[in-house]
Amino acid sequence: MTESTTNRDRLMLTAIDLMAEKGYQGVTTKEIAAAAGVIEMTLFRQFGTKLQLLEQAIDRFHYAGEMEELFSTRLIWSLREDLLRITRAYHDIMDRNRKLVLVMLRSAELSDLRDRAQDHPRQLQQLLTAYFQEMHRQGKVKAIDSEAQAMAFMWMNYGAFISRLHNADLITAVSQEQFLQTSIALFVDALTPMNERIKER
Repeated sequence: MTESTTNRDRLMLTAIDLMAEKGYQGVTTKEIAAAAGVIEMTLFRQFGTKLQLLEQAIDRFHYAGEMEELFSTRLIWSLREDLLRITRAYHDIMDRNRKLVLVMLRSAELSDLRDRAQDHPRQLQQLLTAYFQEMHRQGKVKAIDSEAQAMAFMWMNYGAFISRLHNADLITAVSQEQFLQTSIALFVDALTPMNERIKER
């Protein structure tokens, strides 16, 4: 990792921490630079503005790149195993980025940036849709509307993440692992053709 790259990541992570604590408007570029241990000119040279810094943090730390790698190299075309792998990766990434998500949700002035951030779920939806289509071609899932199924899967997991973000333990004792196992079992049972179920027995 070069010194320049180190400074870029440090500035982005510092900005996210400060914005999660004080809000987007409550933090200056001078504060971000000082907390990251660099001069303000370094921030301007690396990113230009505070908004461009946050924009690049979304591209750097959100999940599209990691999900592309998972779909291209780590799936084994087993519905249960693949959906568990995808779900675990999604929640790992979202938990890692919870402060960034909070910044985006809490700041009304970032509506344009929220629209840009939709590129990540849009890309995941395309990956999932293509996955369900291929699994149907292989005879491993029932004939379905693949895009609708992808969205149902994504909304279920996003809802679980948001619920945990806002203290899910106040309404349920169900652990994240219980949720993962139960939700995947529901999808697998609903989508697996009868002939595939017989093979598994």
